[in-house]
Amino acid sequence: MVEWVDGFFKPLAEYAWLMMVLLGIIWLIYAAYEANRRETWRKLTKIDDWEFNITPFLKLLTYVGFILGILTIFSGVTGLILNIAPSTKYATETANSVNYFTSIFLIIFGLLTFFKPLNDLPISSIIGLAAASLVTAIIIWVIMALGVSISTTIAVALIVIFLIIFAITAITVKFYTALFMSISKIISWPPFAFIAAVFCVIQGLLLVLLGISIV
Repeated sequence: MVEWVDGFFKPLAEYAWLMMVLLGIIWLIYAAYEANRRETWRKLTKIDDWEFNITPFLKLLTYVGFILGILTIFSGVTGLILNIAPSTKYATETANSVNYFTSIFLIIFGLLTFFKPLNDLPISSIIGLAAASLVTAIIIWVIMALGVSISTTIAVALIVIFLIIFAITAITVKFYTALFMSISKIISWPPFAFIAAVFCVIQGLLLVLLGISIV
């Protein structure tokens, strides 16, 4: 566990400034993507057709958003818990103390970045299907390990269990992710996304170059 903290989590916290810059870049991409797919924004900017394929681009955003969201959350949480400065320059200027604003911002925007691509995917159904399949598979394995043959009655019972777990998991996931998805939809409106992106980049550069924070 100590090796994981020293080799993975601490570097994430120490490079919180870089996570801020990466957040800025991904939200700039989000702004461009949203501007392209929203008809009202296309009319406003008088751009009718941008030349890139939305489907591969959306898939790329999904993977990048997942990974970057998780890493930024880890960065913010680790910085808070271990009192780690977000950059070497900031550590020099502040006697190696954590910047609470940066850490909290990373956690919040990490969550929004993680959930943003989920607006375009049936994530609740995907997680529900995965959970139901896993539980059903475990039950089948246990039954076979006990040497019990799977009769028609057991098969029907397994189907019922699968459907129940799928429904409960999907509804639960949809309920708990709805708030963050709604917020991320609002923030991903092109002007907001652009402002958030610029803010992230400026904050990251201030941390690494000058050792100061906007807040």
